[in-house]
Amino acid sequence: MTRREDRPQAAELMPSETPVRFVAEDGTRVDRHAGYAEPALDRLRTAYRLMVRGRRFDAQATALTKQGRLAVYPSSAGQEACQIASALTLRPDDWLFPTYRDSVALVSRGLEPGEVLTLLRGDAHCGYDPAAARVAPQCTPLATQTLHATGLAHALARQGKDSVVLALIGDGATSEGDFHEALNFAAVFDAPVVFFVQNNGYAISVPLEKQSAAPALAYKGVGYGVRSEQVDGNDAVAVLAVLDAAVEHARRGGGPMLVEAHTYRMDAHTNADDATRYRDAEEVERWRAADPVRRLETYLTGREALSAKDIEEFRAEAEEFAVTVRAAMNAEPVLDPLSMFDHVYAEPTRQLVAQRALVAAELEAADRETQEA
Repeated sequence: MTRREDRPQAAELMPSETPVRFVAEDGTRVDRHAGYAEPALDRLRTAYRLMVRGRRFDAQATALTKQGRLAVYPSSAGQEACQIASALTLRPDDWLFPTYRDSVALVSRGLEPGEVLTLLRGDAHCGYDPAAARVAPQCTPLATQTLHATGLAHALARQGKDSVVLALIGDGATSEGDFHEALNFAAVFDAPVVFFVQNNGYAISVPLEKQSAAPALAYKGVGYGVRSEQVDGNDAVAVLAVLDAAVEHARRGGGPMLVEAHTYRMDAHTNADDATRYRDAEEVERWRAADPVRRLETYLTGREALSAKDIEEFRAEAEEFAVTVRAAMNAEPVLDPLSMFDHVYAEPTRQLVAQRALVAAELEAADRETQEA
């Protein structure tokens, strides 16, 4: 733990007065980046390629809900800059703690689409090995994963490792008690964790102004002694620059950091939501003008780091990726009802063993009836 006299002063914790920004809505360069280093052009090209693929993945997953192949899908269309930066800023040995809306970040980190979408199809709570992927299960309850992320970060530090944990949350999660407990613990114990708030303006249908009266959600870290920053969440250059700095801050022993990205989800909360009931078309169109994919494309084209041929190739690659997503979801899952008893406890309780035996007996009886029929 950092000694009290060594803790940063209030001014050192404060976020920038306005969101950090490198690129305006029209793709031109702006100088409002508070000294953050601009990522290299080749890295920005990679970010653009993954953003194009991520948007196509998102559209494909949304279509799969209409075909009955997914039970639900929370779109992140419009938040690609945040999703891709989250994946690119981490090392393979770092950990990512996602929410239910962060599927694009997961496939961009290298997970198979079928494994990522397992939760949303309803096959299992998690379709991948969290320990192998260094990605925690996607979290549906708001903010509960912030405590898990903080605890793991503290454990990694106690083990002498320099790995960092990145916890993804939405604006609604900052109203939850778990979020505040996680900030407090992380600050007291200097846990190497970055809390990344994707503020898309709504907690389902509740607008930000009915959630918080703070000047920005980034200021919520200051009271706990957590360094904080806010960034234009639709400016991929700025998001990557700020997250790079935040992760490095945590990795070198500077303690936790809170980053708020001002962004927008262009689609409804999920396919089961009617967003027209709480926001108007004019608002959505204003944000479409700040489209993160188009903004980065225009910027890189102006820097002569992206050609028309590159754009065509990246879009073709995204279409090929969508084919693999469809193939994975069109394959019928092989389900084992007894698997619901696995991984509940390290040592199953007597009650769990009895319940498993009861279900096994019922399945055997059903099989016999089927064979006899």
